[in-house]
Amino acid sequence: MRLLLIRHGQTPSNVAHLLDTAVPGPGLTALGEQQAASLPAALADEDIDAIYVSTLTRTQLTAAPLAADRGLDVIVRDGLREVSAGDLEMLPGDTEQGALYMKTVFAWSAGDTELRMPGGESGAEALARYDAVVSEAADSGARAVAMVSHGAAIRMWTAARAVNVDVPFSAAHPLDNTGVVILEGSPADGWKALAWAGAVVAPAGDSGPAGEVVDGDVP
Repeated sequence: MRLLLIRHGQTPSNVAHLLDTAVPGPGLTALGEQQAASLPAALADEDIDAIYVSTLTRTQLTAAPLAADRGLDVIVRDGLREVSAGDLEMLPGDTEQGALYMKTVFAWSAGDTELRMPGGESGAEALARYDAVVSEAADSGARAVAMVSHGAAIRMWTAARAVNVDVPFSAAHPLDNTGVVILEGSPADGWKALAWAGAVVAPAGDSGPAGEVVDGDVP
């Protein structure tokens, strides 16, 4: 299955660099609406069979133009929501406390899935809910699926599940709003990233995800 993981359009909290992860969350800025409107043309070469979104308003607004263009209904799944910031909710992501958010997320990708976000979910819980939606899509028989999700969740899941994406790569490549990560594979056979926001991803090497955790951007 071809899997397109798309970050939502810009929100007011993105502009303010806030860790805003609660449901239903804010809508899009004027720029975010323009980004969403540009998705159908940007993905014109993709033969998408289904579109999934999270329970947060921003993903549904981002997906709406693409769904209308393809004549598809959006499928809402809680499993695609952003990694809960817990006690860090609405803190600036560029502070020391805010940086703990991405450090925790990347620790999960590196295998420390029992670690828990302060006041929030564990890595095992976050990965399991995301895995469940991906498995549902794969079981549907769709050949290509778009999932409009969130920056930290996409980077966390891809670094944990794609054989050719490790933590240093994911940490060094933040996703801009409406950035797309394209993968190919299945839950049974594993996943390989083909492109990351337009850049081709190198084939899988011999090493797995690195264990170090680094500072990152806000979701």
